[in-house]
Amino acid sequence: MPMTNCWDMIKCGTTKTTSCPAALQKAGRKCWLVAGTFSGGQIACDHALKLKSCKECDFYKSVKTGTA
Repeated sequence: MPMTNCWDMIKCGTTKTTSCPAALQKAGRKCWLVAGTFSGGQIACDHALKLKSCKECDFYKSVKTGTA
């Protein structure tokens, strides 16, 4: 069974070929570690605009608990 990437769970429209920093760095399973998706400069993840912290994200929680 393939593992879920952030863009698949969040349904943001991002794919492996878009300009999302997480997709470009093949970090769909660890998007919170990629600069530009939530912290640092400009936020590139629309979902992140709604959160105060990646730790509040359902995708982050599901990866950390092993359910995604």
